[in-house]
Amino acid sequence: MDTNERYTPARPLVATEPTAVSTAEQFQNQTLRPILKLLDSSIQALWQHHWPKRKTPFDRLTGPEKMAYVERSVREDTRLRLQLVGMVMGHFTPDEWQTFTANEAELTRRITTLLIQRLQSTFQG
Repeated sequence: MDTNERYTPARPLVATEPTAVSTAEQFQNQTLRPILKLLDSSIQALWQHHWPKRKTPFDRLTGPEKMAYVERSVREDTRLRLQLVGMVMGHFTPDEWQTFTANEAELTRRITTLLIQRLQSTFQG
């Protein structure tokens, strides 16, 4: 691909508030949310593969216990978190990658939070 060409990935549209003030918030709304929507079934498949290996009776947990378990797993299980974040990062364009590396800590935190919310939404009534 010619370096002057712009790559436009095929991503779903996600309705977001147009009042993003920071670069991180803009990136979250314009890049991260569409990628996470695109990857929803893959994120769910990775989760379904993950929890049985941890020998946790996840199916027997109550709703609030499932929410806590999902959050704890994504935040504390480094391997799981890196796999999930890597799935998202693998969909960045070169321009998005530049934005990400300039704000890596903040954007990684946002990716983690969005991943937790997406997984938890599966188990909410």
